[in-house]
Amino acid sequence: MLADLALQLARAESLSTEAIAREIGRVGFRCQRCGDCCRGEENSVALFPFEIRKIMAAAGGEGWLDVAEPPLEGEWDVEGNFHTLEWRLRKPGRDCKYYSEMGCRIYEARPILCKTYPFYLEEGRLRWSLCRGLGGPIGHEDSQKLAGLLKIRQIVEIREAIDLVRKYKDFERGEPSPFGRCIVHDSEGEHEIEWSEIPGALGRRLRRSGGW
Repeated sequence: MLADLALQLARAESLSTEAIAREIGRVGFRCQRCGDCCRGEENSVALFPFEIRKIMAAAGGEGWLDVAEPPLEGEWDVEGNFHTLEWRLRKPGRDCKYYSEMGCRIYEARPILCKTYPFYLEEGRLRWSLCRGLGGPIGHEDSQKLAGLLKIRQIVEIREAIDLVRKYKDFERGEPSPFGRCIVHDSEGEHEIEWSEIPGALGRRLRRSGGW
């Protein structure tokens, strides 16, 4: 896996931002400030540890679990602990907690996924999600900037994956349990969280796992 990721990293680092920018220009994009990407139950923003700290600094007074939460997908070990990978931007309800009618409250510190939406790279090829702004006029300078961010995002995602794999410790699988802890594996290692620190999360996970 590490060898494959190293190969992916080399390919990402060799990507031509000029070529990506030309493709963005061909597709077209102009943000409509509609907030659709910040709202809705299906919207989920992946976060890396350095992004969480950046948002904590920008938000002022917020802790790690105020900014981020574990994903619902994961597995249980024999001691009743729930294991999952990486983090998601915390959503107390349907919408991003930092969204407002006036715009994003952490705009300068927003995750790189938000900065590059609706575009992403898949094996070096430009892809995009549904968005009202697609097809809109975009200048060369903005295309270049977005292309540069997409390349950075691809490199960061692969480097984070490499660090995660290097520090990941496998475990013996078990059954869902109301006991134990939530363990998040990321590029920095393991983060153990008491269920009481994540209100309602245990119930959601147990229901999805079919335990109770």
